[in-house]
Amino acid sequence: MRRRAFIALVGGVAAWPLAARAQQPTMPVIGYLSSNSADRLPQFTAAFHEGLSAAGFVEGKNVAIEYRWAESHLERVPALALDLIRRRVDVIFTSGGDVPTLVAKGATATIPIVFVTGGDPVAMGLVASLNRPGGNITGVTFILGELGPKRVELLHELLPKAGVVGILLNPNAPNAEPDTADAQAAAHGLGLQTHIQRAISDQEIDTAFANLVELKVEALLVIPDASYQSRRDRFARLAARYSLPTVYYSREYVVAGGLVSYGASFTAEFRQAGNYVGRILRGVKPSDLPVVLPTKFELAINLKTAKALGIEVPPALLARADEVIE
Repeated sequence: MRRRAFIALVGGVAAWPLAARAQQPTMPVIGYLSSNSADRLPQFTAAFHEGLSAAGFVEGKNVAIEYRWAESHLERVPALALDLIRRRVDVIFTSGGDVPTLVAKGATATIPIVFVTGGDPVAMGLVASLNRPGGNITGVTFILGELGPKRVELLHELLPKAGVVGILLNPNAPNAEPDTADAQAAAHGLGLQTHIQRAISDQEIDTAFANLVELKVEALLVIPDASYQSRRDRFARLAARYSLPTVYYSREYVVAGGLVSYGASFTAEFRQAGNYVGRILRGVKPSDLPVVLPTKFELAINLKTAKALGIEVPPALLARADEVIE
């Protein structure tokens, strides 16, 4: 889905008619809206439930959850969001990239929304400020893209002789282009040459890796994207097939066989989002809940993958790692 179509999609949702208000059930209902599928990232959903439980709510006991999964088809998100709004859920939780959040915000100004996002929620127009979100929306941000320059430095420390770096991005992701520009500037500042590849589908990702090898790229940086996160096994296989050292933005890639990652804990942020949903169900207004920023960033290294790639990880880097997979 191209950017122009995406903007029209988000803007058009607000004009949809809503069904008449149905009788509210005695048990509060959460609308869980994600661009992913239920089986791809179950650990994140589990973390959401942990945060919800900490706030005193357990699914099936004193709260119901209506799940809506777009299965990586972003064009389905507006209809799924509309369905939740028509059902008059008490809170909408959005995840799986920025599209579900932007669509939900454009569709309702009354139902509270709690998001998880990798971008800057102020720059995206989701909230007025981090401390005072305003309106009916708040949530958690991983600030993934802002760490791009740090990941470039990490890549350079791990592979000091690498002079040509690839950058892979999904052009449909709202923050992809500025995040890429920041990473590219950091690479050029270190004297590195860069080659950019844009890919959306599985076939395009496969082609992008093949192109990078032909361009004699010596290492790869992956720009954060929700659809990429759900394809982490594919990325690990391709990086291994082409012997291409790759730096990612979450530990889930490293667990799947990727080389190294640096970023916030996704499970911790989903847990926080679940807690926010529970607090809103207890009567707290979204505008009174500041957007949560990560307090810790995790460095994960897969030594087995490093060995397969013939890379000797510097001892200083190993000493800083929060997680080492052997």
